[in-house]
Amino acid sequence: MAKKTKNIDSPAPPKLYTTLGKEASGELTEKKSVFIGYARPVKTEQEAIDFIAKIRKKHSDARHNVYAYQLCGGGIARYSDDGEPQGTAGVPVLDVIKKSGADDCAVVVTRYFGGILLGTGGLVRAYSAAAKLAIDAAEVVTYESYREFELGCDYSAYQKIDAELPKFGIITDSVEFGEVIMLKLAIKSGLYDEFSARLSEMFAGRLAPKPTGERFDVSR
Repeated sequence: MAKKTKNIDSPAPPKLYTTLGKEASGELTEKKSVFIGYARPVKTEQEAIDFIAKIRKKHSDARHNVYAYQLCGGGIARYSDDGEPQGTAGVPVLDVIKKSGADDCAVVVTRYFGGILLGTGGLVRAYSAAAKLAIDAAEVVTYESYREFELGCDYSAYQKIDAELPKFGIITDSVEFGEVIMLKLAIKSGLYDEFSARLSEMFAGRLAPKPTGERFDVSR
């Protein structure tokens, strides 16, 4: 997941965001039918549609390219059985997405028919299993809200500040050494005020962080 940044004027409440870490696939064979699951994180519905189109083009010779996707915490949810009996393919794939806890993601399951009918229950199990294989391979990842900020200090203060950063789980994005040391940092949103108060205590109010944005990053 790419780090997402936006400008903010006030601290954001702590929040978690769970999605897939990457695009991946998984495959299984059931009574000579081959099921290939593909999964990837998506930021928009158009991105999900484009992903589905890409898999359909790749497997244009397949009998079925079933899909499901979910965005905005379930506010957007779509699925297609793509010719399979109603309720045996798209809904099970969407159900696997929901049970995984991953948001903003799309799954396509391609089926190459092997000549043996699987029945309603067999189709549900096979599509569900292929979707789960793909999601497991893509890895469900939880991101947490971080506040980004800048902090300028002199060299004498830098060592004291640097010793405090691990105590708050602060991520160091960059450090520029000039006449003044400029640090670009990120901290879990819920700890920002506590760290700010600690700086004020250490330097009698002479140093204060300057908030620059907010992003989701891997929870640590």
